[in-house]
Amino acid sequence: MADSNNKNQGRRKPKETNLVPDIGKIQPQARELEEAILGALMLEKDAYSVVSDILKPESFYDPIHQIIYKAIIDLAVRQAPVDLLTVVEQLKKEGELEAVGGPVYIAQLTEKVASAAHIEFHARIIAQKYLARELISFSSLVTNKAFDETSDVDDLMQEAESKLFDISQRNVKKDVTQINPIIKEALHLLEIAASRPEGLSGLETGFTALDKITSGWQNSDLVIIAARPAMGKTAFVLSMAKNMAVSYKSPVALFSLEMSNVQLVNRLIVNTCEIPGEKIKNGQLLPYEWEQLDFKIKELYDAPLYIDDTPSLSVFELRTKARRLVREHGVKIIIIDYLQLMNASGMNYGSREQEVSMISRSLKGLAKELNIPIIALSQLNRGVEGRTGAEGKRPQLSDLRESGAIEQDADMVCFIHRPEYYKIFEDDKGNSLIGLAEIIIAKHRNGATGDVMLRFKSEFARFQNIDDDYNFGAAQQFSSKINNNPVPNNEPYPMQGGGNVVPF
Repeated sequence: MADSNNKNQGRRKPKETNLVPDIGKIQPQARELEEAILGALMLEKDAYSVVSDILKPESFYDPIHQIIYKAIIDLAVRQAPVDLLTVVEQLKKEGELEAVGGPVYIAQLTEKVASAAHIEFHARIIAQKYLARELISFSSLVTNKAFDETSDVDDLMQEAESKLFDISQRNVKKDVTQINPIIKEALHLLEIAASRPEGLSGLETGFTALDKITSGWQNSDLVIIAARPAMGKTAFVLSMAKNMAVSYKSPVALFSLEMSNVQLVNRLIVNTCEIPGEKIKNGQLLPYEWEQLDFKIKELYDAPLYIDDTPSLSVFELRTKARRLVREHGVKIIIIDYLQLMNASGMNYGSREQEVSMISRSLKGLAKELNIPIIALSQLNRGVEGRTGAEGKRPQLSDLRESGAIEQDADMVCFIHRPEYYKIFEDDKGNSLIGLAEIIIAKHRNGATGDVMLRFKSEFARFQNIDDDYNFGAAQQFSSKINNNPVPNNEPYPMQGGGNVVPF
């Protein structure tokens, strides 16, 4: 008996807290602050203007308070006075007076607050509580669907991205700024532009005539570059990205939804090394071309060019990746190839046009948030093909595919037009258009519109200035690693299967 008592004395008693049952959790709320806000709205005539952009009816936890606040909104929208009597009358008209506790409860709300001095602070607390409840509801929904064996995980991830993006957007607020600091910033940017020999305030593209009109791509701008298939949209932005990353050391991020990262790099090699694309694919390079490749590809090494080839990229994914690229790599510009291949995070829309509208609005918002230019490529509809004549083949703003919102949201809309593609080899003055491409600036919110002529070398998928025409074969001779005997300049090289090729 003594032994058993000694054993019991050596054991620890269970903690009292383990015996207390879990009573659960209460959702984030602040009913007293809700009452104080509603009371203040009925006491101070200017109180609603303070909280109108912070609170919505669903921001209130108590359903009764939601009904009362909605009645206050209805009065404010009609510019009617908001006080105890008008709110009671409005609720009576809507048949909701008894549901909220009658005139007595409305009167009690006004008694619980002395003034509206702290109404904005209280409103922001209510808004935060509402967001917390939304996150709890969101996480519960995702958890339940994740446990459901019949749910498609990919669809669930898209739905989760969409909902989380929507919640995060509600919390994006920017206060107004007095004009003085903005003037100082504008003058600072003006001084920077004046100190640069070329007088540009934005990012240089390497295309002199284009930079002259745009002053470089400007921060927070959404630029749409549109064209029909085979006009060279990808070639244009790759040429530009190479110029910016290699020549000016500006970090560039390229999101390609159409091509893999290896395909893009191969096109960059073709662009930089001036070797035909089919040879890069099959590897059948001549001795001098191997030397040419070794010499010129060095330009691309260590270039601040970041490529993401995620297919069917969503707006939410882009936003997350773009923030990280700007924060970690100091990216100065984002290029998207191309807009119509993006999706709006699994949101449900009545039409594809509505979805594209959402995408274009989100891209403009992202450009403002990150304060960098975003360039998005876009397809044009077939209207161009149906028109006749040289002028008829020129793209118009109405040709933008799937959504007029693209034109509305964009700060600049540029079209790529190659008359040669439509068998138009001369302009109306008899000048040759062979090998030329026209960049048509059809919309420019903060500047002039106009046309820029560039040279297009289709064999190298490269756009360049009219004056930049360096001939690789004439400028440089190479001796081959495979064959140490240099080939005289302009002398044909033997080809496999017969025939000769002259160095370009």
